[in-house]
Amino acid sequence: MDAIVLSCEHGGNEVPSEYRDCFRDAEQVLASHRGWDPGTLEMGQAFQRSTGAPLITSTVTRLLVELNRSLGHARLFSQYTRDLPSGKKREILDRYYLPHRTHVQEAIDEYRAVGKRVIHLGLHTFTPELNGEVRTAEIGLLYDPSRPGEKSFCAAWRARLIALRPDLRVRLNYPYLGKADGLTTYLRKRYPDDQYVGVELEVNQRLVAESDAWKTLITDLAQTFLTGVRSPVS
Repeated sequence: MDAIVLSCEHGGNEVPSEYRDCFRDAEQVLASHRGWDPGTLEMGQAFQRSTGAPLITSTVTRLLVELNRSLGHARLFSQYTRDLPSGKKREILDRYYLPHRTHVQEAIDEYRAVGKRVIHLGLHTFTPELNGEVRTAEIGLLYDPSRPGEKSFCAAWRARLIALRPDLRVRLNYPYLGKADGLTTYLRKRYPDDQYVGVELEVNQRLVAESDAWKTLITDLAQTFLTGVRSPVS
């Protein structure tokens, strides 16, 4: 069976004490989708219970540094941190950005060392409306269409989800493109398709506040994901 690595890049909106001055009067922004992905930490923990896989998480706000962007990306640092001195930004990278990415890569390498293909699932949620546009899905599965392993895994997962939960709109490479800049994109450059399957799960944040329904949903997502790992598409 393939190995699984789970990661949660935007699990909280914490501001480390030494950087609080950068975020004065930014409480509303920190609490919004700009500051974090609500529900992802709970979702990651549900997947971890279901799969037994390692879960690498960050609960520091993405407005300090964006863990799902490459070094040098224009949005690596937000409006609150981009004007910090270069030494301070280097500290942020060394304390928060690089350790998270290193831990994910180490988990992948540990499984690859024993000959296993790794399915890496990045867990995210998205705001129901952005810039006046209402998102038309509950679930998005992001992947690189040029990588057959990712394409087949996501197509099969979508089919299982629709069969189990016909009430959900499940779309592929929505509301973002899976080949856009991100952690999975970076890792694809390091590992071939037969060794690494990088998938991002995106869930509409409208569902997070629905309590019991949310718990049922993340259980269904985890179970249908694990079924795909145990019974891969040939």
